[in-house]
Amino acid sequence: MSATKSKTAAASSGSLPESTPDFEQAFAELERIIAQMESGQMPLEASLQAFTRGNELLEFCQKSLADVEQQVKILNERQKLVPLATQTDSQ
Repeated sequence: MSATKSKTAAASSGSLPESTPDFEQAFAELERIIAQMESGQMPLEASLQAFTRGNELLEFCQKSLADVEQQVKILNERQKLVPLATQTDSQ
C-alpha cells in the first residue's frame, strides 16, 4: 500500500462505514485496517476503533465464507446450488 493511500485510509479510520454490502468490500476494508495498524502510525484511540471495526469485518467475512461453504456442500450433495435459507428453513 502506498504511503499516500495509507495516510488517507488512516485519516478515515475514525469514521469507518458501518455497512458491509458484500464480502469483497468487507475484505478490502479489513485489509486496509490491517495495513494501517501494522504501520504503527495510528494514535491509540484510532487503533482501538480500527481494531473494533476489524473484528466486525472479520466476523462478517467468516460468516459469509461459512454460508458459501454450506451452499457448496448442498450443491455437491444434490448436484444443484440451493440457497442456504432454503436449507435452514426446511430443518
